Amino acid sequence: MGGCMSKNNTVNTSVVLKSFKGTGADENGGALKPNDSDAVAVGGNGTESKVTMEEEELEETVCKVDDLKDGEMREVEVAGGKVLLIKELDEFSAIGHKCSHYGAPLIKGVLSNGRVRCPWHGACFNTKTGDIEDFPGVDSIPCFKVRIEDGNVKVRTKKKQLQSHKRIKKMSVRSVENKETFVIIGGGAAGLVCAETLRQEGFLGRIVVATKEKYLPYDRPKLSKAMDGPADSIQLRKEDFFQVYDIEVKLGHEVVSIDTGVNSVRFQDGDSLTYEKLLIATGGRPRTLDIPGSDLKNICSLRNPDDANYIAQLGIGKNVVIVGSSFIGMEVASFFSGKAASITVIGRGSVPYAATLGEQVGSAIQKIAEEKGVAFNMNSGVKEYKGQEGILSSVVLSDNEEIPADLCVLGIGVNPATDFLQESGLKRSETNNVVVDRFLCTSNPNVYAAGDIAQFPLRVLNDVSVTIGHWQIAHYHGRVAALNMCGNEVETETVPFFWTAVFGKNIRFAGYNHGFDDVIISGSLEELKFIAYYARGDNIVAVATLNSDPAASKFAEFLASGNRLRKSEITSQEPESWQSRL
Repeated sequence: MGGCMSKNNTVNTSVVLKSFKGTGADENGGALKPNDSDAVAVGGNGTESKVTMEEEELEETVCKVDDLKDGEMREVEVAGGKVLLIKELDEFSAIGHKCSHYGAPLIKGVLSNGRVRCPWHGACFNTKTGDIEDFPGVDSIPCFKVRIEDGNVKVRTKKKQLQSHKRIKKMSVRSVENKETFVIIGGGAAGLVCAETLRQEGFLGRIVVATKEKYLPYDRPKLSKAMDGPADSIQLRKEDFFQVYDIEVKLGHEVVSIDTGVNSVRFQDGDSLTYEKLLIATGGRPRTLDIPGSDLKNICSLRNPDDANYIAQLGIGKNVVIVGSSFIGMEVASFFSGKAASITVIGRGSVPYAATLGEQVGSAIQKIAEEKGVAFNMNSGVKEYKGQEGILSSVVLSDNEEIPADLCVLGIGVNPATDFLQESGLKRSETNNVVVDRFLCTSNPNVYAAGDIAQFPLRVLNDVSVTIGHWQIAHYHGRVAALNMCGNEVETETVPFFWTAVFGKNIRFAGYNHGFDDVIISGSLEELKFIAYYARGDNIVAVATLNSDPAASKFAEFLASGNRLRKSEITSQEPESWQSRL
């Protein structure tokens, strides 16, 4: 069973401290540090000999039973803090009122099938436990006791539960008696969530996360949105977290090969490590242009915090050229708006996002960008870089137009970082992605793959095999992989969800629209308030929204609930009537 045990067998001590109880996380992703004054001594009869102000339970009446309709949520105040009260199937529950990802108000989210989905980025939380069930984000949220007395709804809590909207689930630590080793290659979202889930599931063996990065796992989407932020400001977990829960993170350790015959990984420095189970989650490698002048300085890809900081500093007051007009390229353009002397975006399509969001949405976003001073050269490409004294000075387009450039940022996609698997014997696709089944298991039963490199069956696409480079997918894959490494049989069932933030506008996207043949707009592109429906044949397969929250989250929950939406329903007089079917 992969060395996992029941969650009820997690390690406990006779003196319970906040950092080991799994009841909280600090706002920066660290384990809550023990404080002697917060300890609760437990006597031999199990009674507490000391209760602090933080531990004392407080109870308040928040409403009458009949005040809430079935399927309704309400923010209520308890002990000076806010709690989300939920009535579903005539039962009450209470959880934290903010999403643990970026703090979105869950009252504006979607309640369905025993969980609340965040209105901004689609993370899901169990209404009974507060546990995170879909992503992004690494933390759960608080859960509060509810009881009914004389027709009154009473919520009981402790003050410390209201101090943070984040909660770390109870986790085990390593036991010296367990000799198993689970290795995770890759220090991104999939690797981190996998490691945490293993401990949450009671795995007592050794966990090793090996990454060629020099930083602990960080919030990668922020690289192109807040490029000038220091690396430690976007860390998902602080160093003490990994120490508390016995998760070894080997920074600067690039894996160069794996031997599935003897269950071994070999590192670039010559060291090797054997495993019982292995997860490969190495992500992508930015594509570059093999053209004249590509060795000039200040031609940059964006992959890590150092890249982001270098680009952010170099581009201030300079001529910035961005190759690529999709998500990374447009977010970089947005960052430099008002900061660079000039910004030019070069794209292969007719408008930005043409291949992903369609020409109508792309044209609307291009107009916003142009109003902010961004110039576009579309239906074009770069054929040469020119420079002086080894430093970039201009780029030459395919039509021979030359554009001044002090900095060129490449945002032209990624290739799977799987070259080290050439001799592994693992099945890979024509594009070098690792082929996995519904459980994220590869062609070797001891090896799993997750995130950008995994080609997996997508449930909402009738199990057609796909690769999806979304932050949310990476989180979800990490969890599913860990559960199955522990001997479970949990299938991949999530609905893809992503978002982008450009020029002060937030676009949400839910579903999978590869190969879409029509886009139906409900709302107004001119007023930048719309839902874009992507059709493949008569099926609506995805939506993109702007200023229409929580429509994208509703659509994600709609698909997750097994519903399907027809194009004919959207072209009717009531295009949003499907939302009532949730």
